[in-house]
Amino acid sequence: DYCNSAYEEKDAGILMRKKYRVRIYNGSDKVIKLERKKKYGSWIYKEDAPLTRGEFEQILAGDYGFLLRSPYPLCREFYIECICNMMRPRTIVDYEREPWVMDEGTVRITFDMNVRAAVGSFDIFDVTLPALPVLEPGKLVMEVKFTEFCPQLVRDMVPPGAAELTAVSKYCLCYDKTAYLRGFNYWESDFGNRGDI
Repeated sequence: DYCNSAYEEKDAGILMRKKYRVRIYNGSDKVIKLERKKKYGSWIYKEDAPLTRGEFEQILAGDYGFLLRSPYPLCREFYIECICNMMRPRTIVDYEREPWVMDEGTVRITFDMNVRAAVGSFDIFDVTLPALPVLEPGKLVMEVKFTEFCPQLVRDMVPPGAAELTAVSKYCLCYDKTAYLRGFNYWESDFGNRGDI
């Protein structure tokens, strides 16, 4: 939005926040979803609504009227956000994901590799867009999601001291990586307080 709330609230650790995104799979327009991810403390709630390729292109062009007539409440609420809060695309997050599922505790473990920020356009279907890697070589993002309980087997997968455990946002990583596209302030924030320049 105009205030860049999704980024600023994540960065500040605000416990109740939301963000919108458009998700596709494997560069295809067969499944396009408008998603809203809400976070309440440690609880995450996701909603989605289908979009067509044409509707996605209307959103990119700033033509939001069709959202108000959608049968999906999420689309109608997104219309209000677009009009009132001046919603615009911010970054493209791209990665390969390997999912693992356990029935016990409804556990889903995902490994996100080759996380990168696409630059040059907000057309998520343009396979020629250049992309910048956002993780150090050899690193990936492992996420553990569960609805009931986290089995001990999963807890034992990462022994204490064997790896760095941290909260990470692929969106924030990609937004930071493309900061140079929004002006030169990023030089100050990235390098101003470091003694190794």
